[in-house]
Amino acid sequence: MSEIIKLSRSTVEKYISCPRCCVLDKKYQIKPPSLPFTLNIAVDNLCKNEFDYYRKIQEPHPLFTKHGIDAKPFKHKDLERWRSNFQGIRYKSIEHNYDFGGAVDDIWQKKNGDLIIVDVKATSRNNFDWSETFNKYEYAKAYKRQLEMYQWLFKKNGFQVAKEAYLLYFNGKKNEESFNNQLNFDVHLIKLDCSTSWVEQKIIDTVNLLRSDNFPKPSLNCEYCNYLKKRWKLSIT
Repeated sequence: MSEIIKLSRSTVEKYISCPRCCVLDKKYQIKPPSLPFTLNIAVDNLCKNEFDYYRKIQEPHPLFTKHGIDAKPFKHKDLERWRSNFQGIRYKSIEHNYDFGGAVDDIWQKKNGDLIIVDVKATSRNNFDWSETFNKYEYAKAYKRQLEMYQWLFKKNGFQVAKEAYLLYFNGKKNEESFNNQLNFDVHLIKLDCSTSWVEQKIIDTVNLLRSDNFPKPSLNCEYCNYLKKRWKLSIT
């Protein structure tokens, strides 16, 4: 039997956006340059702490009441593992010999037992409009796919999962009159109707590519591939 392939949600997302970058990353450890989003991580941690308070007392967060969500933060012994970037929630396929996983930000539970998967994002944009962002930018569609992959993981681990998922978006206000060492945010809770029907096949497709000797051509819309192509052309002129 072939060696088990361990892959993350981000590996599958790379396959969707650019198979070549997926191979470079997973098989050759060649990753595109990136910056640490330390402020986003701080917002994420503070948000988790706040939800953990309501999780401990098993009361709805005020945000739930405001948006008519009949749920409470989900309490489970494995929650910290599921939220850990180095562990996450995982599913192993014996048939296709892969180990797939991802780390969630938070989970809420409806009265009927269904789990609502939540991801926290932080940004700072003028006139934030999710519909416009989703229609215009591929990264917004990737956020939805991220939630769908997490939903699939919880289903494969035997949980009841709600069709809807949420993006909890914190938009930093950058036009305040004063700072006073305090950053204020507008909070946007974005409900997404999700489908997990596509997830397993994309995982299998990713695994099959990584097991093959195929080295895909650069994707036309991949900014990293296009950058390397232009860089190479300049180097030989």
